[in-house]
Amino acid sequence: MDLVLLALWCFLVALGGGLVGLVLGNLRLPVVLLVASSPAAGAGANIAISAIAAGTAATAHIRAGRINWRLFAWMAPPSILGAVAGGYLSGTLPKRALLIVIAGVLLSSGIGMLRSRERPARRDRSGATGEEHTLDIPAAVASGAAIGLLGGIVGLILGSLRMPALLRLVGEAPMRAVGTNVAVGFLVGIAGALGHVPNATPDLAPILVGGAASIPGALLGSRLTGRLSERQLLRAIGIVLLIAAASMIAEAIAG
Repeated sequence: MDLVLLALWCFLVALGGGLVGLVLGNLRLPVVLLVASSPAAGAGANIAISAIAAGTAATAHIRAGRINWRLFAWMAPPSILGAVAGGYLSGTLPKRALLIVIAGVLLSSGIGMLRSRERPARRDRSGATGEEHTLDIPAAVASGAAIGLLGGIVGLILGSLRMPALLRLVGEAPMRAVGTNVAVGFLVGIAGALGHVPNATPDLAPILVGGAASIPGALLGSRLTGRLSERQLLRAIGIVLLIAAASMIAEAIAG
């Protein structure tokens, strides 16, 4: 019965995550821990499921042309390095305080997304408009490293924190931010799952059940992304960020 609950919840989380470009591992984790042999093995399994969901959603966004590969190339490596460094630092910093800080950022970002309006087309340095607008690459590198570090410490991919950075700091358009975020999250998830192996081998059953259920959910959610206007997508992202913030506050209080 627990595995059936896990499959259903993983499908729903992947559906919502695929729609808004988030992995939402913090929402999935409590249910994964119900069937895990230990908290450490459950955390590793959760990150592995996150990687499967992110990779599945990324394939749909690749076909739809919603990934900025130049931005991905700049953001993925520091995100992975930050996650590895965070893994080494985990246990040395107060996790509860970090969760509260992250939740605060998510609350602020979620409210900001709900208040956002469609942006006018941005101009590149030559004055032309279009998709290839000017992006803040240094902000992408710095935010990728910082978010990866925080994620490594608290054991999450933190795509929910990377999304506001892509939109507000880097300046990416919402549709392409969604695809780019899950693509980066896929690599960070793989690195995080491998990083858990020396401490506790992730449980295989939750990975198989949760991963299998996440695939159709992520595919369906990512296909629905293109049916939303920019304003609707920003609102959906904002709502999910607020839910993620509430989940992190609950985890911090319970922890």
